[in-house]
Amino acid sequence: MLVNMNDVLFPAKKNKYAVGLFNAVNLELARGIMGAAESMRAPVIIGTAEVLFPYGPLEEVSYYLIPMAKKADVPVVVHLDHGLKKETCLKALELGFSSIMYDCSTDSYEDNVKKVKEMADIAHSYGATIEAELGHVGDNEGSDEGEPRDVHNDTHYTDPKMAKDFVEKTGIDALAIAVGTAHGAYTLPPKLDFERIRAIANTVDIPLVLHGGSGLTDADFKRAIQEGISKVNIFTDINVAAVEAELKKFSSVKKGIIDLIPAAVEAVKQETVKKMKLFSSDGKALSYHING
Repeated sequence: MLVNMNDVLFPAKKNKYAVGLFNAVNLELARGIMGAAESMRAPVIIGTAEVLFPYGPLEEVSYYLIPMAKKADVPVVVHLDHGLKKETCLKALELGFSSIMYDCSTDSYEDNVKKVKEMADIAHSYGATIEAELGHVGDNEGSDEGEPRDVHNDTHYTDPKMAKDFVEKTGIDALAIAVGTAHGAYTLPPKLDFERIRAIANTVDIPLVLHGGSGLTDADFKRAIQEGISKVNIFTDINVAAVEAELKKFSSVKKGIIDLIPAAVEAVKQETVKKMKLFSSDGKALSYHING
């Protein structure tokens, strides 16, 4: 069933578990993610990001993600992550995405508020939800999200008081916060500011989002969720799992692509299952409102 973020994140916030966002730039990734959600009876957020369009154009991705979500017997949010341009967000909404993120985090605070507020009004008119970012999540070397930034530079971290003002002025549905994670594969272990997560969670009344989730320890995830994280973004771990499975299959004997596809789908499924169990979202596919 196709739902929006409010349908899955507010139950998560209330009951102290998290729902994963898993990006799916091709059908193999999508099949693995959806297979995990249905086998685990877990709500899931599936989507893509603007920086991933070279690998799976937005319109083409919509052709399989939205029908798969509608057909699923668990709650599925189809989400545009890190929409960087107004036009991209509008296109996603027109295509039927049930949720978007409008990332204006590198703009001034005033511009971030103004642009996100405008997009929030538009998204809500579609019955969709909107996420925004305050502070700036770092980027590891080789990240698909942008230029590398210092993961531990707390000048980019989210300020709790500013978060309250931002949420009230924009009307967003979920807030991505910068607390020590980074996009891409880590070269050094991240150090999360758990006290900051707790402070923000106690200051705003909407679900909080952790970007740059791949590579954190199980203990990091569990504590972050207990402190107030309701949505965790994952891509690197499932992306790498698919390739490792294909390489293993291919190295055994010369194979064609149809021999590799099942291995990739299964690897993505198993990695997603692990994350759903870790986030405690398994078994949480209860009764949700169905959009449209």
